[in-house]
Amino acid sequence: MNLARLLSALVLAATACLPQAATAKSRIKDIVAFEGVRENQLIGYGIVVGLNGTGDALRNAPFTKQSLEAMLERLGVNVRETNLNTKNVAAVMVTAKLPPFSAPGAQIDAQVSALGDAKSLLGGTLLVTPLLGADGQAYAVAQGTVQTGSVSAGGASGSTVLKGVPTAGRIAGGATVEREIRFQLAQLDQLRMTLRNPDFTTARRVADVINTNHPGSAVAENPTIVSVRPPAGENLVAFMAQIENLAVEPDNAAKVVIDEVAGVIVMGDAVRVSTVAIQQGNLTITVRESPAVSQPGPFSRGGQTAVVPQSDVSVEEEKGKQFLTVKSGASLSTLVAGLNALGVTPRDMISILQTIKAAGALQAEIEVM
Repeated sequence: MNLARLLSALVLAATACLPQAATAKSRIKDIVAFEGVRENQLIGYGIVVGLNGTGDALRNAPFTKQSLEAMLERLGVNVRETNLNTKNVAAVMVTAKLPPFSAPGAQIDAQVSALGDAKSLLGGTLLVTPLLGADGQAYAVAQGTVQTGSVSAGGASGSTVLKGVPTAGRIAGGATVEREIRFQLAQLDQLRMTLRNPDFTTARRVADVINTNHPGSAVAENPTIVSVRPPAGENLVAFMAQIENLAVEPDNAAKVVIDEVAGVIVMGDAVRVSTVAIQQGNLTITVRESPAVSQPGPFSRGGQTAVVPQSDVSVEEEKGKQFLTVKSGASLSTLVAGLNALGVTPRDMISILQTIKAAGALQAEIEVM
């Protein structure tokens, strides 16, 4: 199914649901982020061992050699004066996300990425690696077998087939939380909520819904922040558990998002078009190269066989279809149906939308990814 047909199907589905559109609501917890309730990024440097000859070349990766020597010395093995030539070790960067309010002993996933010229981390084992926060403190320790999810195969002649990225992998539950981030949520006298899509109308609606159930508890400070204060004597955590499930109807700005690389167009329901006429046609230029061989004449002296390129250039212009007129205030469904009537491709539709915007007839913001 091409994009134009897919858009038509989406428009038909949206049109069929128009009577219920006014009652389409979301929970507050799904459209906001709560102050202090967030993940924290962790990072560490470690080494992976047990690779099947796919690790770093120690001559090209001095940091891998230094790390290997330092690790062995901590274990009582002195290799400073020896010539290490193993290819079963790789230096890696380890990252993880520390969930909010994680207690010591909790298990989190760790991501492992090769730092040197290792060809694959498949089947290797990450040795004990401290994971540091932005403050330089170790909040978790990672160790375990790396799973890359990649598949590779090769033949004796050197031909290889590779699927996925073998130099990056994951250790499920491979990091153990060692330190807790102190944030006393229950002791706060108020909490700020951040809208994921800032909007004046949505912020006001969130505050109104909360105040309807708990008068005087919420204030919309700006299009992004809504402050909430629990009633006197009530715990903030218990109060937030009550309001996070309240339903509110978010208001969305008119926006058209275009991914020119993939040829994808997404338009919001609030998009409107002023009166405009549209005509679309294609210009195709074709160049055909057909090399010919020129032979010298019989008994000629100094003649040589030569390849003479012959080019055939043709220009074909598709006659544009009849003008499509879109009336003022047309909705998303009218616009898409009209563009589909022209039989335009996704690439052409992107150009048409940008041209309509340039003409001042598209009442929406265009965002090109």
